[in-house]
Amino acid sequence: MGKIKIEDLAKIRDATKYQTALRQGAARVRINVHMGTCGIAAGAREILTTVMKEIETRSLHDVIVTNSGCAGLCSQEPMMTVQVVDEPAPVKYVALTAQKVRKIIDVHVLGGQIAKEYALAVGSETTR
Repeated sequence: MGKIKIEDLAKIRDATKYQTALRQGAARVRINVHMGTCGIAAGAREILTTVMKEIETRSLHDVIVTNSGCAGLCSQEPMMTVQVVDEPAPVKYVALTAQKVRKIIDVHVLGGQIAKEYALAVGSETTR
């Protein structure tokens, strides 16, 4: 392996900044991929990778991607929750595939409509 050049370090720095910006801060949309052991076993890593690639490919700078543990619905994994600012409640999507994630981004994140065929519930697991 050759020596690392300043240009290489700059590329690494820029890529890291971009990935960090996707995963923290305030934005118009927050996508949370559930990554408990059940989710990971069901394919949540592929879902997270697909979400990150779609956000980057589409240059969606107002979308933040996070992850959490199990949501308690192991039989519905892999899952993700989409929360759009000014919408009354988050939407939980279940039994995801890479293709479904792309459609959810088209319909919900970009189009502002719930992708009903993949949605399990609207609302949060917590009570107020």
